[in-house]
Order: sequence, then structure tokens, then C-alpha cells
Amino acid sequence: MLDIAEELDRWVEQGRDFAVATVVAVGGSAPRQPGAALAVDADGTAIGSVSGGCVEGAVYELCRQALEDGQPVRERFGYSDDDAFAVGLTCGGTIDVLVTPVRAGDPVRPVIAAGLRAAAAGEAAALARIVNGPAHLVGRALLVHADGARRGDTPSARRAAAHHGGFGAHPELDRTVAAEAAAMLDGGRTGTVEIGERGARCGAPLTVLVESSVPPPRMIVFGAIDFASALVRVGRFLNYHVTVCDARPVFATAARFPEADEIVVEWPHRYLERTRVDARTVLCVLTHDAKFDVPLLRLALRLPVAYVGAMGSRRTHLDRNARLREVGVTELELARLRSPIGLDLGARTPEETALSIAAEIVAERRGGSGVSLTGAHTPIHHDVTSPPAGRIGSVA
Repeated sequence: MLDIAEELDRWVEQGRDFAVATVVAVGGSAPRQPGAALAVDADGTAIGSVSGGCVEGAVYELCRQALEDGQPVRERFGYSDDDAFAVGLTCGGTIDVLVTPVRAGDPVRPVIAAGLRAAAAGEAAALARIVNGPAHLVGRALLVHADGARRGDTPSARRAAAHHGGFGAHPELDRTVAAEAAAMLDGGRTGTVEIGERGARCGAPLTVLVESSVPPPRMIVFGAIDFASALVRVGRFLNYHVTVCDARPVFATAARFPEADEIVVEWPHRYLERTRVDARTVLCVLTHDAKFDVPLLRLALRLPVAYVGAMGSRRTHLDRNARLREVGVTELELARLRSPIGLDLGARTPEETALSIAAEIVAERRGGSGVSLTGAHTPIHHDVTSPPAGRIGSVA
């Protein structure tokens, strides 16, 4: 649901009633992952998607029904071998969808509204919802912020607010859900966890969907060249927060990189020493100049980032590797370097080269092989629960 947070946050501000259908489980070759959502308001306006088109019509009707009766519902959709035109996923997978009404006066609305507001503002927060278990618990929600603060609509939170019981849940439920959500938020992950109605593993089993809202991952492009301009555009398209860094002020300008989120005029390695990076950060070194590359890559290859790439010919790559060894970079660290950067697409123009770099970044982060799907026996959708700890790269 947080993937359409900005629009839903506007709906909340406008006082609209709506129902939101969220993918809570997938099997086989499903087109969308847990957290993908379709929302429908009281006027019938729809935003988002749960399947890329396969079952949108049926889910739309479930949302309309939930708006009328106020009841959450969980439905499974899959491919029908008997009738290829039946409502189902023609890709052969299955998805479980939870439809939750979010109407004025519904107890869950303030919690979901707070989660949408946090996600729309780019704040780190995790929205946890009970998606399977006893009927009186399904749909309950808890919002956990990065600082540990939480807001909830779980039964124990309701009891605390109303000073009476009525939901039959153990008071440890909130604490257990909050701990699980905080752990997933720390890794920027969305997925489900299994717990018990009385907290930990005690009581009736519950399935909780945790959706993490974290700031966009960073792409730092070193080298303010024409290829960088194309890569900035692709990076923004992939929803990265893109920074361009170059020590030459005449090249690192807003006029040359209007789509960059940030432009830094500084020696690359000095900027990398002081800036924030994490396991989702990708570093693209396009300078192909030893005086910039060597101190920068010496540092970059030792950071826990998702990807590092360095542009240059194969001859430049060999020379650069020799220089890196001379300054103490180990063979294990060099093995992380993706060089030449990008996939072999036969790219020549800056735009084509940017596409090859972006394709390699996606493959590294999602566990793809980079080979053509035609004739291959690799899975189309890879199950990667967390970003790779760091593979690194460069383009001829």
C-alpha cells in the first residue's frame, strides 16, 4: 500500500472513503510482490495495481463491496487450467490479496493515515497489519517509526485507549509486532512474519504483513560527463535519489544536470568519506581518470554498498587494477569490482550506456543473471529478500 502513499495521503486529506487491496502473499511467477496495492474510492476512482492487469477487475469489485459493508476480505487468485479466460493469473502464479475498508470512523483509518503521511513525506516507518488469523483480528494495524514510537489499532492498543477489553488478545501482541516491524524497517524490507495471538509464538497463529517505508536508495555518480547526464535520468526513473559529484566546478553545474537531486563540487573520495551510504547505495564511477578513480575506488571497495561501477576501456581497467593493488586493495576487494561496467548490450550512445549500467544494477540488486529470458530456464521473478551486500562495476 505504501507504493501509492502519495495519492492515498491526498485522499485522506480530502476526507475520501476508500478501500485498499494489498498483495499479502505470492506463489510461483506472480507479477507483483507483497505490498503492491490497488485502491478504490467511494466514487469508483482506482489507483495502483495488484497484478499488472490480470485480476484488477475482480479486485476492484471486492474493494467496492468492502466500502459498502465495512468488512475486510482476503481472496486468492491463480491460473485456471480449465478456463484460461477465467479470473486468474495467466502467468501461472498465485497471489493472496487483503482488501481493507478505510472509511471515516473506521478504527484503522488513523493508523493507516499516519503510515501514508509518513511514507509520502519520505520518513522511515513500518506499517504492520494482521492479514491472516482469527477474524476479529484481521485488518488490525500498528505503525512503527524509526525512533521506536508506535501508533496502533491492535486489540491491546484499543483496550488501552478505551480502558476495557473485548478483543481477547494478549497485551504482548503489540510489543511482538512492533519488534518484528522494527527489524524489517531496519533492513528496508517488506514481507510477512508469523507470530502468535499472545505475542512471540504463543496462542492462535497470526500472519502479519510489514510494509517498510524508507527514503529512496542513493545513486552517486562520480564524473560530470555526458554519460553521467544520461545515467542521472535513468537513475531518477528507477526512483533513486541521484547525486552528481565532480571536483571541477565548470562541469558540475545544475544547468548540465537539471534532473539530479544534488550536485556536489568536491574531490570524489573526500565526498565519499563524509557522505551517508548504506546497503542499497549504488556508486557509479565515470571519471576514468586515475587521479580521481584510485583514491575513490580504494575507499568504495571497502564500503558495504550494493554496487560500484567504474567506466573505462579494458586497458584502462587493467591499469586501474594495478594501481589499486599498489595502494593496498586486496584481490578479494577487487573481485567486487564490476568492470567493465554495465551489461553487454552493444551500447554506444550515452543513453544506451546508461541503460546497460542500469540493467546491471537491477540484476545485481534483484539476483538476476543478465541473460536473455528467451530460451533460458531461469526464473522470471527472483526471490531476493534483501539487497546484495555489494558487487561492484565499470563500462568499456
